[in-house]
Amino acid sequence: MDQFNGSEKAIDDPYSEIPVLDLGPYLAGEKGALEDIGAKVRHIQETIGFWAVINHGVSWEKLERTYTQLKRFFALSDDEKLRYRINELSVGYVPSKSTKYVTSIINENTKKDLNETLITALERDGDHPLIQAGTRFVGPNQWPEGLEGFRETIVDYQQDIVALGRKLLPIFAVALDLPPNYFDAMFTDPVMWSRNAHYPAVEPEENQFGIAPHSDHSFLTMLPVTEVPGLQILTQSGNWIDAKYVDQGILVNTGEFLNRWSNGRFIPTPHRVVPPETDRYSIATFFNPNPNIISEAFPSCISDGNPPKYEPMSLMEYLCWYIDTNYQRDAGGKQQVSVS
Repeated sequence: MDQFNGSEKAIDDPYSEIPVLDLGPYLAGEKGALEDIGAKVRHIQETIGFWAVINHGVSWEKLERTYTQLKRFFALSDDEKLRYRINELSVGYVPSKSTKYVTSIINENTKKDLNETLITALERDGDHPLIQAGTRFVGPNQWPEGLEGFRETIVDYQQDIVALGRKLLPIFAVALDLPPNYFDAMFTDPVMWSRNAHYPAVEPEENQFGIAPHSDHSFLTMLPVTEVPGLQILTQSGNWIDAKYVDQGILVNTGEFLNRWSNGRFIPTPHRVVPPETDRYSIATFFNPNPNIISEAFPSCISDGNPPKYEPMSLMEYLCWYIDTNYQRDAGGKQQVSVS
C-alpha cells in the first residue's frame, strides 16, 4: 500500500533507490569526467530530481562535530531556545509546530510539522553590504550564548558545504546544456542558509509529519544522509521511496526556483520526513544565487515550440513569497497563526 494516500502503489517505477554519483573523478580533473557526470545529472534531474554524492570533499569530522553542537542547542530549555527566536531577517530558532506547507501540490497539509529548527545563514562580516542593507536570509546569525565552540563549529562546516555548492555549479551548467562557467558570476555572493533540524520521536496525529510533503524553494539543496531514517521522496511514478543510508553521502536535490529558471525542465521533487523511532537530526543547506538574480529561462530550455512558462522573478522575490506563505508569523513568515 502507498504510505502517502493509502491507495495501491503506482505503476512500476524505474527508481527503487536514490541514485549515487561519485564526484571523485570530476574533482580530480579527469578528462571527460565533467561531461560524464553532467549527462548523468541531466537524466536524474529530469526523472527523479534527487541524487547522493560521495567523495565530495566535505569533512565528515566537521559534520559530526556540527551534529554534536546542534544536539547541545536543542537540549536547552524551551525558554532558553526562544531567546533566539527567528527574527524579521528569517534567521534564528523555529519551535515545533510552526510550519505548514500550504503551497504543496501533492498533499493538503493540515497539521503543523513536528520538527524544531535553528536557521543559520552563511556567516558574513558585520560590514558586508547585504548585512548593512538588512537583507533577509543572509544574517547576522543569532549565536547562542554559553555553548562554547558552537559558532566556530557551525562556520567551519559552512566553509566545506559552500565549497561543495560551488563545485556542483559546473555540473549543473553542463547538465543544462550551458557552458561550465555559466553560473560563476551569478553566485559571487550566494544566498545560503542551513535548516538545522531536530525531529523528535513522537507519535503523530493523522496527516502530520516531521516535515510535511513539500518541494524545496532552492536552486539546490545539500543534505548529509543520516543513519536514522525518516526522509522519503516521491518519484514521478507516484511512489514514496526511503532515502537509504549512504556512508558519508550527501543528498543533492533541486527546488522550485531552479524549476522556474529551467522552464520546468529540472523537477523540484516532493519529499517528506515521517516521525522517526529515535530522535533524528539533519542539516539541509539551501544554496542559491545572488539576491538580485532573475529566473529568466535559460536559452537551452526554451524554443519556438517551448516558450517560457513562468513569469521571471528575482531570487529574493521568490524566497519572500515561499517563506511568507508556508511559515506562520511567529516562525519568520506571514502565514496566520492557527491552533491546529
